[in-house]
Amino acid sequence: MSIKFRLIIMNFLQYAIWGAWLISLGAYLGGDLAFSGRQIGSFFATMGIASLFMPAIMGIIADRWIPAQKLLGICHLTAAVLMAAAAPQTAYLPLYSLILCSVMFYMPTISLSNSVAYNALSKAGLDTVKAFPPIRVWGTVGFIVAMIAVDLLGFTKSSMQLYFSAGLSVILGAYAFSLPSCPVAKKVKNQSWVDAFGLRAFALFKQKKMAIFFLFSMLLGVSLQITNAFGNDYLTNHFGNDPTYAGTFGVEHANILISLSQISETLCILLIPFFLKRFGIKNVMLISMCAWVLRFVLLGAGNPGSGVWMLVLSMLVYGVAFDFFNISGSLYVDKETDPSIRSSAQGVFMIMTNGFGAFFGSYAAGEVVHRMGWPVSWYIFGGYAVVVTILFALIFKYKHNPEASI
Repeated sequence: MSIKFRLIIMNFLQYAIWGAWLISLGAYLGGDLAFSGRQIGSFFATMGIASLFMPAIMGIIADRWIPAQKLLGICHLTAAVLMAAAAPQTAYLPLYSLILCSVMFYMPTISLSNSVAYNALSKAGLDTVKAFPPIRVWGTVGFIVAMIAVDLLGFTKSSMQLYFSAGLSVILGAYAFSLPSCPVAKKVKNQSWVDAFGLRAFALFKQKKMAIFFLFSMLLGVSLQITNAFGNDYLTNHFGNDPTYAGTFGVEHANILISLSQISETLCILLIPFFLKRFGIKNVMLISMCAWVLRFVLLGAGNPGSGVWMLVLSMLVYGVAFDFFNISGSLYVDKETDPSIRSSAQGVFMIMTNGFGAFFGSYAAGEVVHRMGWPVSWYIFGGYAVVVTILFALIFKYKHNPEASI
């Protein structure tokens, strides 16, 4: 079995685990459990809380002590047990606590799986910028397949989505131990305590270019979980309670409508090597930011009836919004850092995007929704994205060399 195919299986399962509940959880929480907007936001903030420190800790462990592929397996198996324990809970505190604990072990696996892939591709003598996107696209396919399966199986508004996710985690947890071994850093005598504890990646903040890049990664990361937290709830419950839209496809099968976002991703991931080569990381990030603006505005203006075309268009631009930021940013960090801190550098990127960004974004979005309601909240999110775009264009300095790999 070729290394590319083995990594495709890894990526498919990695994101199928997330897709099984990430988009549909809001509908379950806001529907059968009748949780408030603030409470729903808090569940999606768990990913931010986990990403504040767990990717960095696991990245350091992978760089220093336990090979990344083994740590990947351990994290998935632990997350599976905790997610299965969360599934039967209906009260806010126990459900929230167990999902938080499960997410603590899932979120590091995103950067760990990237490190495993980059290491395996490098060992095979392949260019990661060219070889990784066609492999990573299968992660999006896995996300889509899981979303649609949850919808068609009738799990969208039930805890079965959590059991489904846990089962997939067990499969990947076992499979991870068969992946190519990732080397750990060799011990060096008389090394500093920073090196001894694997904290060298945080020295990247001393570089002005990287510090600014990480800062804007955090600001753009605020947008990442907003539609995941409220998109399904918005379509299923907000429009579902309006007789005008009762029975429409967008209300009855919101997961399938939203899956257009991930279908768009599959194409956009494949475009990343071309866009990075042609336009450079700054312009690619700016394209992503503009797409976020369009995404939010179209959600606010559309509806499942005569305005469904705007909802569809909003889903399609998501591929550009997400991939041109998240995947391109990960590749940029990999190219700008030494292989000896590959896993921990990816962990730092995760801290800024899915950590601080998602944490503040989820709670802030929950407060905005609670106070402003729909669809005004979408326009507020769009205005925020406009401000971030303008600031990034003015502050981040990057001279693109089309002859370089990024």
